[in-house]
Amino acid sequence: MAGEKTKGTKNQKVGEVVSVAMQKTIVVEVTRRVAHPMYKRIVTKRKKFYAHDENRSACLGDVVRIVECRPLSRLKRWELGEVVRRAVQVGVEPSALDLPGTGKQ
Repeated sequence: MAGEKTKGTKNQKVGEVVSVAMQKTIVVEVTRRVAHPMYKRIVTKRKKFYAHDENRSACLGDVVRIVECRPLSRLKRWELGEVVRRAVQVGVEPSALDLPGTGKQ
């Protein structure tokens, strides 16, 4: 029993995807509310994390869980664990837009 290694739990965070512009990388903004140390007023703090998304399954606006992992690049130390909630996708018909060349005047 003494020779066995026990695996600890990895750090996890839940946040919103704010960018999917890179390949296999998402930017997740984690928001937390803490009391100000001196004034005791509740303050919202935000931090962005770069996370690895192998299958490109996360979309802009999704709420995701990211899990700590080994360093994958200079900024990426997290990977996508799961998509907690999908964002609402809004579709716009081309006829609703006022584009030149559509015959609408």
